[in-house]
Amino acid sequence: MSILIFIVILLVLVLVHECGHFFSAKKFGIRVDEFGFGFPPKLFGKKIGETEYTVNLLPIGGFVKIFGEDPNEENINGPDAARSFVHKPKWQQAIVLMAGVAANFLLAWLLFSIGFMSGLPTSVNSADPKYELSNVSLVVVSVAPDSPAMKAGLQSGDKIIAIDSTTSSDLAASQGIKNPSPDQLKDFIVKEGSVSKEGQLAGQLSPVLGITYTRGNTEEQIAFIMPDQNSGTGEATIGISMDQIGTAKLPIFKAFYEGAKLTLIVTKGTVVGLYTLITDGLKGKGSLDAVTGPVGMVGIVGDAYQFGFVYLLSFAALISINLGIINAIPFPALDGGRLFFLIIEKIKGSPITPKIANTANMIGFGLLILLMVVVTYHDIAKLF
Repeated sequence: MSILIFIVILLVLVLVHECGHFFSAKKFGIRVDEFGFGFPPKLFGKKIGETEYTVNLLPIGGFVKIFGEDPNEENINGPDAARSFVHKPKWQQAIVLMAGVAANFLLAWLLFSIGFMSGLPTSVNSADPKYELSNVSLVVVSVAPDSPAMKAGLQSGDKIIAIDSTTSSDLAASQGIKNPSPDQLKDFIVKEGSVSKEGQLAGQLSPVLGITYTRGNTEEQIAFIMPDQNSGTGEATIGISMDQIGTAKLPIFKAFYEGAKLTLIVTKGTVVGLYTLITDGLKGKGSLDAVTGPVGMVGIVGDAYQFGFVYLLSFAALISINLGIINAIPFPALDGGRLFFLIIEKIKGSPITPKIANTANMIGFGLLILLMVVVTYHDIAKLF
């Protein structure tokens, strides 16, 4: 299911991005030869009008083949040269090149706005003070592999409503906390975990933790969780990260306003993170642990799906912003790289030699594919 959802999300994001290029090119009378989802080899296609719509084997992107975007003799001097990208004014070329990026940011804005209208899950700690949060609950954000919590059956998205400590399966016979905060839950686990350890040393019956939680609309109970001791701090832990999350539901106009603000905030954070990643890499301090490819994203989709549909909308908005930012980077084969060449042509007053431009874009494309292979291999390696 996670793979299917990820493919659907990717399809939507790619289609929106490429539609930006497609419709802007059509608006300026530029011929569009192909609209493709995925990268070749081609599986099948259908020609409608002058454009062939294709589905390709590698579902990790998409493209629009615009007549004249890669200069050659035909689109420079051929019979249909007037409809070539290279013969359009520079400002029109710039709009066509960046329309895909703009479409991704507009989609993110729309998705965040729909999320606010539907009820966007928001962390209490990071929420705008003006938000009125409802249904605030303690949510399990992640569960560590082979941890006591995972062995007991806790999952991402579970909402913890009570925790107890007891020597029997009768949780009602013990004193615990209802609707705990993250700090209260952590302190309770640390306290009861240390008591458990002392009890074991004294030869006494050790208490265990009991957790009551909701999953979906069902309330469930785990009666026996024995905490582990953190090897670094020595504190008791059950292997979960958690956050207090409430629902921010806004009227339509305010939702669009807050959606725009959230889009700007996420964009700024993503740019800063990407800049840090690149500069650390140049300094030899970089790590692929901070990068996630298609395989890793499938796992993230699975977690978002467990939390609910609105989380999927937010995840899709985040990926859309990332897609827009990455494509805006001035690197050959990306939209930003082509815009960079366009700026150079404007400054020097003459076109870049087609052979140089095409070679640079081909090399850039090859390096991007190589990076994708490396990241994918790293994602797979982390699974084992």
